[in-house]
Amino acid sequence: MLICPQCKFENSNSNKFCQNCGASLTHKVCPECSASVPVEAQTCDQCGAECGTVWWAIITQEVAGEALVDQEEISIPSTLLQLSAGSYLDQEQRYQLLAEPILNPEEKTITKEVGVKVLDCQPYQISPLEAMLANQQQGLVTPSTQASKIPSLAQPYIDLKVQKHPGIPPIHDAWQQGDTQLVLIQDRSNWQLLIDLWKRETTTSLQILHWCYQMTQLWALLEPVNCRQSLLDLSNLRVDEDQTLALSRLYTEPFNNQSTVASTEQEQSLTVKTLGRVWQQLFKDSQRTQFGFVVKMLGDLEQGKIETIAQLRSRLEDIATELEAPKTAASFVPETDIPTAAPTTLQLDDLEEFNIKNDDLPTVVLPMQLSSLEEAGRTDVGRQRHHNEDNFGIETKLNKLELPRNRVLQARGLYILCDGMGGHAGGEIASELAVNTLRQYFKEHWVNNQLPTEDSIREAVYLANQAIYDLNQQDARSGVGRMGTTLVMLLVQDTHAAVAHVGDSRLYRLTRKHGLEQVTVDHEVGQREIARGVETSIAYARPDAYQLTQALGPRDQNAINPDVDFFEINEDSLFILVSDGLSDNDLLETHWQNHLLSLLSSGTNLDGGVTDLIDLANQYNGHDNITAILIRAKVRPNLESQR
Repeated sequence: MLICPQCKFENSNSNKFCQNCGASLTHKVCPECSASVPVEAQTCDQCGAECGTVWWAIITQEVAGEALVDQEEISIPSTLLQLSAGSYLDQEQRYQLLAEPILNPEEKTITKEVGVKVLDCQPYQISPLEAMLANQQQGLVTPSTQASKIPSLAQPYIDLKVQKHPGIPPIHDAWQQGDTQLVLIQDRSNWQLLIDLWKRETTTSLQILHWCYQMTQLWALLEPVNCRQSLLDLSNLRVDEDQTLALSRLYTEPFNNQSTVASTEQEQSLTVKTLGRVWQQLFKDSQRTQFGFVVKMLGDLEQGKIETIAQLRSRLEDIATELEAPKTAASFVPETDIPTAAPTTLQLDDLEEFNIKNDDLPTVVLPMQLSSLEEAGRTDVGRQRHHNEDNFGIETKLNKLELPRNRVLQARGLYILCDGMGGHAGGEIASELAVNTLRQYFKEHWVNNQLPTEDSIREAVYLANQAIYDLNQQDARSGVGRMGTTLVMLLVQDTHAAVAHVGDSRLYRLTRKHGLEQVTVDHEVGQREIARGVETSIAYARPDAYQLTQALGPRDQNAINPDVDFFEINEDSLFILVSDGLSDNDLLETHWQNHLLSLLSSGTNLDGGVTDLIDLANQYNGHDNITAILIRAKVRPNLESQR
């Protein structure tokens, strides 16, 4: 089947256009010049920009063991010899080689392996492996990997797929032909090498410490699937656009390669000492001097004084604390960059995610800073209403400072979404009045670089309520004729945020680590009953379960109690403000992986993402007005020295 790139609708393989939204299934739009390009093309004919979907193919073929005894050099398997640029990996001619594979005939192993880029000539067609894993996720019966001819080389990628860790390359397809195994994963061959960033003069000691901690995370993740060797090959260590440590591919233990740090003895029993030697090699190859705290840690690792990942993380936590302490004549350590700002606690580990049973693993305290803040919003009347009672407001202020060794982004964002009620010339007036009242209030009262206080935020909400209430009184509106509106509002100041809401408009937060989380709790009868201890099924069996218990405008401020909460933005986050036209029927909870997850990446367009959500809501809901605001907040460790 063909998966529509716009709405994710499943189409027949013979379709040329999506039966749901009409998008082309044979052509795509060039990201550079907007020309129409065939989906199987690698580059755009108009401007030459890269347009193709490229995967990294790992191909292995077993060699008879006796060849090792009788021959000084092992002959290259015939299957691998047949590979050439322009040829296809599969009989369906879907995956085309973009280069000549590099073979090493002198490698004394019983398995020959090559890696090569391949162009996906049918990028909208779901792969058999993806279909199998999707069925498995839905609880459907699926055949074993052996029965499905899934190669053993693919098993670690499959086992780790559920973790969704950015350091592990996602698997796309895998199959076995005789004694040849083929695995297709995300192509990371052009990502920056960790060693290249490690040696840069602008890379601070705290950034290096951060990468070390990420290696301990990956170590714990890789241990259950016997792939810790993946961390020992320096050429396999990459960094993504957010400066997060990532692996090009997985290596199953034992992996014999001259570029790996592990010795034969270590391969038999990998310990945290091996990880310490990787760090030593990184310092050596980068010609970078080890800073004082790390010298002692590496020595203790080599002497066996640090024996577990938990102990190693504890030591890294101590070093982070030392690096964040103010510089004094007595405590000065050369080559360290010490931020003076108050640190933010960043939990770099999730015990359940990595199946670690030690309850005492530490939290590393690192100062975080905002690296980018982007937003997009849109409202739509829907498919059944004749007018739009929703309204929204977005105000973002950015102040950037760029110096050779310092980059600072100060950002303030105010995001307001209101879903009006009261009919034409009622609900739309209430929602617009609420948005404008709140914008004007914070324009006058949010004057410094700190979030407004809880009391200040509440005062703003009460003023918006009063403005609508006074208009109701002035027009002598009564009963259902009284206009009102829901409210959900997000305030962002650098890495600090606050949310306030009244009614059933919602704020969601999406992160790679925790997935989609609903931040607000609807002010409706069903939730009120649940808070009183009533079972959910009983609470929502009431005919008035979805009736609002709070709204702005119908009554005075004594009748409302806005929820106000504060939190830190300590990891890359996508915030989603929505009216119930989008949140009804668990629409986001059902479709977030296909429609929201990719928006965490800086390379994706938020305006297109909002449009996609509106289309999704019109497809599955459409009974109400639809409004969405997306805010993408990217953060990174505050590693620049603040002099």
